[in-house]
Parts: sequence; C-alpha cells; structure tokens
Amino acid sequence: MMRSILVLLACACLISCSQKTEVKTDSKVAYAMVIHGGAGTIKKENMTDEKEKAYLDKLNQALSVGEKILQNGGTAMDAVVETIKLMEDSPLFNAGKGAVYTADATNELDASIMNGADTNGGAVAGVKTIKNPITAARAVYEKSVHVLLTGEGAEAFAKNNGCETVSNSYFGTENRLKSLRKSQAKDDQGNYINANPDYKYGTVGCVALDKNGNIVAGTSTGGMTNKKYNRVGDSPILGAGTYADNATCGVSSTGHGEFFIRYAVAYDIAARMEYKKISLKEAAREVIQEKLVEKGGSGGIVALDNQGNISMEFNTAGMYRGFVKPNERVVEIYESKN
Repeated sequence: MMRSILVLLACACLISCSQKTEVKTDSKVAYAMVIHGGAGTIKKENMTDEKEKAYLDKLNQALSVGEKILQNGGTAMDAVVETIKLMEDSPLFNAGKGAVYTADATNELDASIMNGADTNGGAVAGVKTIKNPITAARAVYEKSVHVLLTGEGAEAFAKNNGCETVSNSYFGTENRLKSLRKSQAKDDQGNYINANPDYKYGTVGCVALDKNGNIVAGTSTGGMTNKKYNRVGDSPILGAGTYADNATCGVSSTGHGEFFIRYAVAYDIAARMEYKKISLKEAAREVIQEKLVEKGGSGGIVALDNQGNISMEFNTAGMYRGFVKPNERVVEIYESKN
C-alpha cells in the first residue's frame, strides 16, 4: 500500500514538473504584424508634440499598409515588403529617404528579408541608388542563388530585376547632414558617436504572420552616422539583424550592429525557443536584457512567434514600435511603465 502511494506521488510530481516547463501561448491568430522604426535615446522630454505625432502617425500608416494585405489573405512576404517600403520612403527613419550620411557625405543602404517557410532569405549591403532596398533584398531571395550581394554588383542585380533606382542625393536630408557635421566637428575618432547613441541606431523592421502560418521578417537601414570604409552592420546579416523560422519565430533587430552580429541576436532568440523550450517573451528578454547588456550592447528587437504572440524588447530609453492583430493595435515610442 505504501509503495503504491509513493508511486502515485512520484507520478504526480512528474506531471507537475512538466507543466511548469510547458510553453503556454495564446490561441493562434488569423494574422499578426509587428514593426519598429529604430531604438535609441528616445525620451518624451526631448520630443516636441508635433514630432511625436508625426512618428505615431507614420507607424500607424505602416501598420495599416501591412494589415490590409494580411486581412485580404495576402502573404507575409508582401506585407513585410510594402510596410518597410512605406517606412523607407519617410524621412523620419534611418532607412531609404532619411538615411544617415557616411564620412564621405554619401548614403549607403542595407536591407534583408527572410522567409520562415524555407529559412532562406536575401540581402543587399552598401547600395547607393536603390530607392527601396527591401525590394532588392526580396529580389535576391526570389531570383538569385546567393543570399547577400553588395555594392555595385547588388545595384546592377536589383536594377536588372526591376527595382527602382534614384540618384544618391535622393536619400539625403538636412537634419541628417547636420548630424554628420556635428559628428565630424566634435571628434574624428568616433567618440562623439559613442557619446550620442542615436548616431549608432536607426533602422526599420517588420515581422508578419499570415493566414497560412508563414512568418517573414525584414530589416532596412541607412547604417551609422559618419561610418567609414564601407562599414556594414547587422541589418543585412541573416541571424543577426533578421531571422525567421516558422517552427519558432521571426525577428527584426535595431541597435549597435557590431554587437548584434557578434552575438547572432536574432537567431539566438529563435534558438533559445527551440532548444530551451521557452516562450518568445522569455527568449527575447534573456538575449536583450541579459546577454546583450552583459556584453555592453544596446538596442532592441521586434518579434512574433508562430501563434502570433508579440515581443517588442529593448534596453534603450525608447524604440519606435507597434503591432497589429485582429481587433488589436498598439503603437508606442517611449519605455513602457508596465
């Protein structure tokens, strides 16, 4: 009798323990999308009401573009590309129109996209004449045996595959030029940039889940103010700036790219979900708030899993961000008080 009781207690313990490690998610949604417009030292006291409204309006516009596609049964690929294109066309963000300047007072753009269905993707880096670099990244994914193309070769490929081109002067804005001049006047060794985190950050990104359960992630950036030697950050690097796998999640990163590259931030979040059997929320928190902080890196990510659960994790003062699901929409800028 006592032996039977002990066996029953042991079984109960095993059941209880397994329940504690179970990854609980919400019921799968019909669609979901999450976006970011860059992380950094974004504080309300430094923001005018007019500028704040402009960012919130543009984030809402971006969400509306992608949501309309997803609501009508469109693909996550189309939703991500069209959403990022709208953000690339806005001078508010460091991507496309409004990209920051290099040390040579030019604009060099990077972008990537990844499809969770086949864990394949495409990317371009250091392009100067592609109006919407995310379209070039998609072209590489769909029409090339390669993953990453750079410079003039990437531009030629994109142009040959129908991507719109513009002169490099199209991307420049007066505000970005002022930032470059300030950086160059203060310190030519990069210390001014290190003391002004916003010069390292920027980037736009989007992750979408469509009705077929497919996840696509994309990221686009103008890079770092006053960058030299054709520096490339994490945005066009699959596994660092962008990652998608239907088995786990999709991620788009924003922050100090060198750290995101070194620690494969986007992939690490998905890997922790797969190997540790933890939720997207837990995995993102571990990587962004613990590992990245411990290593001295700063920035954030937006991500969603295959059930449509959302994460918008960052370790900076703010991040332009938002998400949309059926009957639910959130747009935020500053650090959450929750």
